Amino acid sequence: MAGSFGYEAEHYEVSMQMAEAALLPAVRARADAIVVADGTSCRHQIADGAQREAVHVAKLLAGLLG
Repeated sequence: MAGSFGYEAEHYEVSMQMAEAALLPAVRARADAIVVADGTSCRHQIADGAQREAVHVAKLLAGLLG
């Protein structure tokens, strides 16, 4: 739960706890997977929490189309 909620200092810990419930462990477990996240704050949370780069679906598709 990133978005503006997760950016607020008083909600940061709750936001990261929610991410640790499923998202971040799954991202860490699949080092070979492409991680897609459309939201800017979602990509930042993944980068901060799992040290992985997530890409916007439009960038992924553009790269695949060549």
